[in-house]
Amino acid sequence: MRYKKIIVSGNVQGVGFREFLRKEASRLGGLRGYAKNLKSGDLEIMLAGDNEKVNLFMKICRRGPLLASVKEVHEEEVDSEDDFDSFVIKY
Repeated sequence: MRYKKIIVSGNVQGVGFREFLRKEASRLGGLRGYAKNLKSGDLEIMLAGDNEKVNLFMKICRRGPLLASVKEVHEEEVDSEDDFDSFVIKY
């Protein structure tokens, strides 16, 4: 099980990015965590899942939904702080 904190920068708010990620996490199955808009304009993602699915999800984060424009993706491995049963949108 891998745990990641991901920050996505660019045009990532107001373009359906969080809902896009929730649907993709559900489609892949077995991923838990959240997507949350930050005041800075970035998107924060906490992610837990097996290695293969985390890698696939990272590719999805770099692409984003159609209206998004991803400039940078920063990721770091973190200790388990997983208290989610699924992948959710946080407000």
